[in-house]
Amino acid sequence: MVNNGVVLLDYTQLLIDRKKEEHNVDEDKYVDTNTLKSAIIKGGKARLRPVLLTAMTTMLGLIPLAIGFNFNFFTLVSRFDPQIFIGGDNTAMWGPMAWTIIFGLSFATFLTLIVVPVMYWLAFRLKSGFSNRGKKPELDTELQAV
Repeated sequence: MVNNGVVLLDYTQLLIDRKKEEHNVDEDKYVDTNTLKSAIIKGGKARLRPVLLTAMTTMLGLIPLAIGFNFNFFTLVSRFDPQIFIGGDNTAMWGPMAWTIIFGLSFATFLTLIVVPVMYWLAFRLKSGFSNRGKKPELDTELQAV
């Protein structure tokens, strides 16, 4: 999930840099809020499927461990009798851990897709606010003129 958050922010920053390059704006200037908002939304849309797929495959893969789905591999191969059963000794130890990972991944997916872009928005606004104290951002007028 950390990698997903980093890739999401990196892709969003790449979109912002492309927009600056497209409009021939200096790298040290900030984009206007509309450009920032569209870059965050576009980055979120582009990374939505990969983030959800990685989280969902891991969560679905852990369900047999969480419910204690067991089968005997040796009798499956030798006699074609899998001896499938649910529960067992392994479930007492591995089941709670699997449920913890499943719910942790679902919460981390929410954080990656919702909270990380919002925090990026707030940090960018705060950073641009401190650098432009009391004056209108220069990039707003440059992008509107183009």
